[in-house]
Amino acid sequence: MQEILEKIDKNNLPKHVAIIMDGNGRWAKSRGEERTFGHKNAISAVRNAISACDKAGVEYLTLYTFSTENWNRPNDEVDTLMSLLSETLLKEAAELFSKGVRLHVIGEVEKLPTLVREQLLNVVELTKENSKGNLVLALSYGSQREILNAVKEIAQEVKEGKISPEDIDETLFENHLYTKDLPPVDLLIRTSGEVRISNFLLWQIAYAELQFLDIFWPDFQEEHLYQCIINYQNKERRFGKTSEQITN
Repeated sequence: MQEILEKIDKNNLPKHVAIIMDGNGRWAKSRGEERTFGHKNAISAVRNAISACDKAGVEYLTLYTFSTENWNRPNDEVDTLMSLLSETLLKEAAELFSKGVRLHVIGEVEKLPTLVREQLLNVVELTKENSKGNLVLALSYGSQREILNAVKEIAQEVKEGKISPEDIDETLFENHLYTKDLPPVDLLIRTSGEVRISNFLLWQIAYAELQFLDIFWPDFQEEHLYQCIINYQNKERRFGKTSEQITN
């Protein structure tokens, strides 16, 4: 693991990595277990991702933890996910604090169970002065809903005369997103072999490098993130320009 870590160029790191943690249910079914078994065994993969970002020097890690669409899953699975989130927050809070990691949350947090929401906000408050790294949990999150909410807020400001339509630009729009305090995503990773975005950070990944891994999330190791970073560093990010413009 140290060997692959040393191949990473610390001067060309993605500042913000986002991960769609997919495949827990299929991982469990492949072992003859219920889907909830996969969710319970996914915690180690979360730790691996956080640890890898810490060692590599990635400043922001966003994890797609629970989508707005996930509320439509069977009640027992949703209940297990919420209980697991509650337990994990209690267990990991001290370690996040000691590592200097700051916790953020994006999404419709008000829809979470009261206990989970309170625990979550307590950890956010506990770590708010930390500056070594940033862990962002996307909970009850859907990008289309986020964008619609931003449009409604801006429309209301125009209606009230606080701004004019001419004032609306990318910066103003971004200031109405859940991620207004976060940098754009540089690298998006999805596990499980599926090649889709699933309503995740649609605005924020406009120029992100996308990588899709043929492993289920519970099997995710630190080495997988390191290799994704190396692949990212081997790409030429042009942001609409030509290679010649970038070179010059």
